Amino acid sequence: MIDQTTPGLKIVRHFNAPKQVVFEAFSQAEAMGEWWGPKGMSLTVKTFEFSPGGSFHYNMQNGDQSMWGLFKYVKISPYDLIEFISSFSDEKGNVCTSPFPMDFPLEIFNQIALTEENGRTTLTLQGHPINATAEQETTYNNIKENMQDGFAGTFDKLDSYLSSRAALKNELRTDSTARVSSYLNFNGKTEEAFNFYRSVFGTEFSGRGIQRLGDFPHEAQPPLSDGDKKLILFIQLPITGGHLLMGTDAPESMGFKVVGGNNMHIHVEPETRAETKRLYDALSEGGVVEMELQDAFWGAYYGNFTDKYGINWMLSFKETQN
Repeated sequence: MIDQTTPGLKIVRHFNAPKQVVFEAFSQAEAMGEWWGPKGMSLTVKTFEFSPGGSFHYNMQNGDQSMWGLFKYVKISPYDLIEFISSFSDEKGNVCTSPFPMDFPLEIFNQIALTEENGRTTLTLQGHPINATAEQETTYNNIKENMQDGFAGTFDKLDSYLSSRAALKNELRTDSTARVSSYLNFNGKTEEAFNFYRSVFGTEFSGRGIQRLGDFPHEAQPPLSDGDKKLILFIQLPITGGHLLMGTDAPESMGFKVVGGNNMHIHVEPETRAETKRLYDALSEGGVVEMELQDAFWGAYYGNFTDKYGINWMLSFKETQN
């Protein structure tokens, strides 16, 4: 538990998303790989076991600079609380001293508490050294302002991650007819790819045509560069037999990392909520769930997973918009 008598770090941050969605950004290896860590550093997840007694072992890089970090999870209360001990580590996951020239504590106890009001989440992070010498305590207290700045940048990345996920999935439907589509992601080449597919199949884009990231309401999107504003938010193309290809750009500048295997999903949109749950439960059995089926904050009843045969699925039901 947090020792309230011990001076430590406290950060309060607000996110325009339900606490379940914020919690899930901490509970999935792919998500942590996209947003955790200071700005300007890329992160590679080596091991991730989100459960009490489990650990998160990762490497951060920025040019020639490389460092390893480790979380040891202590307590997890789904959607409300995460407690863990953080430390620097080596490549094998052993706790080690700071890579910086300072006598920094070997271990920091951290508590993340989430509360929600009207769909908006307040995250409170508190932390303090454990098993530290007096000199290490002094070092920790002397650089708390720097740590505040570092966490501010990290939570800026989380905010962008949550906002971009909402934007990329907030596609309204005009009817409730069941349909199946292939959902494709590209790192900046969605428009090029879909123009190619259009030329091959001789069909035209349907729905609202080409929707770009810059078309999304400014107050609801993360800060975008002029180049990113031109990227594709959503596009769909009918091909043979009425099948739909859907696509979205997933640029690394927004925290995504498209690799072979995660860039294509079978996207199923049943006619009813009950059928959505039935299909989700049956298909995901024995597989790896990325997002539990739930009422997501972009308005859909949504979940996605990799089935026991390694196939990626997205299940989504959304009431017809009148």
